Amino acid sequence: MSGADPLTELYQYRRISPDIATSGQPTVAEFHCVAAQSIQVVINLGLTDTDYALPDERVLLESLGMVYEHIPVQWQNPTVADFKSFIVCMRIYQGQRRLIHCAANKRVSCFMALYHVFEDRWTPEQALEDLEMIWSPNEVWQKFMATVLAQGVE
Repeated sequence: MSGADPLTELYQYRRISPDIATSGQPTVAEFHCVAAQSIQVVINLGLTDTDYALPDERVLLESLGMVYEHIPVQWQNPTVADFKSFIVCMRIYQGQRRLIHCAANKRVSCFMALYHVFEDRWTPEQALEDLEMIWSPNEVWQKFMATVLAQGVE
């Protein structure tokens, strides 16, 4: 992709690498833009029964030619199992262009920070610095991240 990245209009958008971008919940129109940018896989960590969720994101994305994966992460109770599912999903689609989203890119930014530690061998300090470009995790998410770092994913 050359020039400006058209996906920068997505809420809390971040380009992580040429193959990975993250954001908050895109609109229907924004998903059309996502498809036009050759994104192959969308991974949703948000819930589907909320005011911010689209009525049927899977049907929309599949109609646009993208793969849709959903790992519903409870805001007040993220689990190690959720993160392990995310790691598996990221490995399955490695090398494909992915957009990972949730409501406001907060769940995703925590998952990506942990992903960088386990998959990219970043230090926890590097990952936290990157994460804080989106937000400073609250107590629930700090505890979750500490638990995942202590337990590992294998």
